Amino acid sequence: MTPARAVGRLDAPLYLVRGEDPVLVAQAARSLVEQLAGGLEHSLVVEEHGAGDELDAAAVVDACTTPPFLADRRVVVVRDAGRLGTADAARLVVALEHPLASVHLVLVSGGGTIPAPLVKTATAAGGVVETGAGRGRERGRWMAEHLRHAPVKLDAGAVRRLEEHLGEDLGRLEGLLQSLAAAYGEGARVSAALLEPFLGEAGAVPPWELTDAIDSGDVTGALRALRRLLAAGRASPMVVAILHGHFSAMLRLDGADVVSDNAAAALLGVRSAFVAKKALAGARRLGSERIGQAVTLVADADLDVKGRTALAPELVLEILVARLARLAGSRGGIPAAARGRAEPRSSRARR
Repeated sequence: MTPARAVGRLDAPLYLVRGEDPVLVAQAARSLVEQLAGGLEHSLVVEEHGAGDELDAAAVVDACTTPPFLADRRVVVVRDAGRLGTADAARLVVALEHPLASVHLVLVSGGGTIPAPLVKTATAAGGVVETGAGRGRERGRWMAEHLRHAPVKLDAGAVRRLEEHLGEDLGRLEGLLQSLAAAYGEGARVSAALLEPFLGEAGAVPPWELTDAIDSGDVTGALRALRRLLAAGRASPMVVAILHGHFSAMLRLDGADVVSDNAAAALLGVRSAFVAKKALAGARRLGSERIGQAVTLVADADLDVKGRTALAPELVLEILVARLARLAGSRGGIPAAARGRAEPRSSRARR
């Protein structure tokens, strides 16, 4: 995972994560919460408020003033904290005058302007996290810092091409780096030529070009087909459905007493023996373990596309397709350490 801008301390009672790009804000908030959680199970220590729901300030105050249960800390996260009113802010400031050392409040910008008293309190506590990349040299330092901690190493030509391609859309950086790691492996050195397939390409292709490229282990071809599908108007959930159907067919055939293409078609309930033949060949080639890995990757990506991660759906799909192609091209499957989701678990995204 690429780093958020460093926060001065990790023992402050209040943190404010802010910036103009909502993707960068979400990524920085995820990184901060992971640091504060300290590797503990999030369900035990992280309490979310305001994520698509009405923001109950009284519940936030209660969470900040009640000692944690079943763990040694509590991280209270308020999404779209700009929805807090002046009265809500006053109550929180009072609650934070004598904070519990085991409780941290994280305000994530969005939904309006965060009341000034909360900004002042976060600033005094050293808990303000700025996510903007700035301009000129500051932007260059921001990019260099993120690339220094990247899961792959870009050469000078690739860095120039990446900066040129991203422009102001720096929210895509983390996803691109994760896609590169999924395709080429952790620690791989990436040139401009290896980077290029990840930067986008227009033009329509039929869905089987994507699945054929994945089945052959062709990462570059699979990413090219994916981008063309998306550019042609295929929505991200539709692409996930294509991949789900592709590997689910293999799963149904795996271990079945099927020896002919027609028998496979009958089992799958499809008319085309050719489609069944490809699914049967894929099932035999991958084997039970890798089919199971593929189905799990697709299921995780389905949740991520629906909003479980801060990454854009297109980047979730890039990571998924790269991993599936690597899986199909390998003999033993994807190592356990590389099978995480695109953000936090794709919070390991989750880049």
